[in-house]
Amino acid sequence: MIKTIQSLPKVELHLHIEGSFEPELMFEIGKRNGIKLPYNSIEDIRKAYQFSNLQDFLDIYYTGCNVLQKEQDFYDLTYAYFQKAKENNVLHTEIFFDPQTHTDRGIAFETVVLGITKAMADAEKKLNISSHLIMSFLRHLSEEAAIEILKMAEPFKDKFIAIGLDSSENGNPPKKFQKVYAMAGEQLYKRVAHAGEEGPAQYIWDSLSMLNIDRLDHGNRAMEDKALLNELKARKIGLTLCPLSNLKLKVVKDLKDHPIKTMLDLGLKVTVNSDDPAYFGGYMNDNFTSISEALNLSKEDLYNLSKNAIEVSWAGSAQKRDFMVKLDKWMED
Repeated sequence: MIKTIQSLPKVELHLHIEGSFEPELMFEIGKRNGIKLPYNSIEDIRKAYQFSNLQDFLDIYYTGCNVLQKEQDFYDLTYAYFQKAKENNVLHTEIFFDPQTHTDRGIAFETVVLGITKAMADAEKKLNISSHLIMSFLRHLSEEAAIEILKMAEPFKDKFIAIGLDSSENGNPPKKFQKVYAMAGEQLYKRVAHAGEEGPAQYIWDSLSMLNIDRLDHGNRAMEDKALLNELKARKIGLTLCPLSNLKLKVVKDLKDHPIKTMLDLGLKVTVNSDDPAYFGGYMNDNFTSISEALNLSKEDLYNLSKNAIEVSWAGSAQKRDFMVKLDKWMED
């Protein structure tokens, strides 16, 4: 099965570029920029990755981001992810980045965006992986702060395809960001939002009705509401589920409890993604392998998960046809 998963053509739709920061690169960039991390070794960082909840993870995540200072740092971080994506047979990826994590530290918006997008362009040329960029707002901060970032992004509008919403979900409901999402819609951005990971099913309803999302990030807790499941199916909303992330952050106690197979059987457009792979124990192959073993997924299940990702991605129609040719060939082999 591992060989089958390795060769499966994949599309990744839920990946935080800052969450792909491997300890070795973090140390290297920290040293390059003269920034001392609160860890004595790479092994110490790996030990710190044993967090028990979302907030513990976010604390170390933001600590790691402090070493990112220059355009080259963001380039190196992003290109390192693409090299991993290539190893995992990822054909196309749609990447989140958190500008506020950097601008609040005094790093210029332009520095972040140009570093990331130059790596994206090089990955398309050298690795044949296409990509889009999604600008995420940090939901534990104010809507006013998100609006400031949206305005800051205007000179770089051609660099992004969508806006998103991440960070601490509990206590930060979708309605807090209605205005900025409406503004982004007027600028013709696609819209996605994290909902139903640690927050309730109602946050998913609110993301649909108040934020007018085109795709749902996570969405596990939709399982608590049959009407919501029917709504997601009727609208053909893509769900970007992240198995190893859910296990690490204790959204599920055991991958055998993960809802992805049930959702797939119900006809929902569920997909497999790695979320923050450096922190959560694996990239796309690891996620597919772990969930496949836990839920005894068939080759047809794997095909449908990858097909869903192709369909709900924002790749061009010609690209999607090309991806489907590759996927169909994999199914026939």
